[in-house]
Amino acid sequence: MRDQNPESNRLDLALIYSEKPCSSAGTFTTNRVKAAPVKVSQSHLRKGDLRAIIANSGNANACTGVQGIRDANAMCDAVAKPLKLTRSQIGVASTGVIGLPMPMMRLEPKYDGLISRLGPKSGSDVAAAIITSDTHAKEVAISFDLGEHRVRIGGCVKGAGMISPSMATMLCFITTDANMSSESLRKAVLECVEDSFNRITIDGDMSTNDTVMVLANGASGMPPMRRNGSKCKQFRQALRWVMLELAKAVVRDGERVTKFVTVRVEGARTYLDAKKSRRGCL
Repeated sequence: MRDQNPESNRLDLALIYSEKPCSSAGTFTTNRVKAAPVKVSQSHLRKGDLRAIIANSGNANACTGVQGIRDANAMCDAVAKPLKLTRSQIGVASTGVIGLPMPMMRLEPKYDGLISRLGPKSGSDVAAAIITSDTHAKEVAISFDLGEHRVRIGGCVKGAGMISPSMATMLCFITTDANMSSESLRKAVLECVEDSFNRITIDGDMSTNDTVMVLANGASGMPPMRRNGSKCKQFRQALRWVMLELAKAVVRDGERVTKFVTVRVEGARTYLDAKKSRRGCL
């Protein structure tokens, strides 16, 4: 959805929705200070699976106290009812200025248009709507065969500053039509985030809003993947590749970045030793 300022063509509100039930998983900032949308999305994922994600840029809804929680819940409620979902089936994410109240009066007129514009060809609008200091939208999509079925994974990410190991000032949303259980998806997401977003750094600063959310709705028509089976392992490899490409895109678009450096650690006694020595660099 475009900014309400008539002189602005900037997209600043995005909605992702699956018509089919989903498995879902997410990882979030490890910072002690967590923004209201992070707390709300974590709570919703603990209750069950998500079917939709609403996200805004321009205001992080961070350090906003109890009112911030109310506003994050209100964003979920605004799309849950027309989509015939419950609040807890909505993930919410925000990015932008920290410490200011959410401008809810500016969001409320946009929800109807946001829902009416839902469609399979609007992925690039989602990627554009979540950027802040980024110089461009960042998105990746792939398709591959899992047995007799063609499977797709698509994702977008934003982030350019306050990038530190254990994710960063970043939002990432990934969707797939693979068919897998929530437990298998959670395991895959944790492993792939560890190998991608948790290994990048630009300026060493952590953030309040870091979010990765993944939805898998099985629309490919494939049967459920067996946990730790060959198809599940193949899917994890593909998801890892998508996340790694998005993570690299964040580093390349980093604020004041002029070099892209990859650090390879070999011969460490343990994985934790290797992780400490590389200091989060790709």
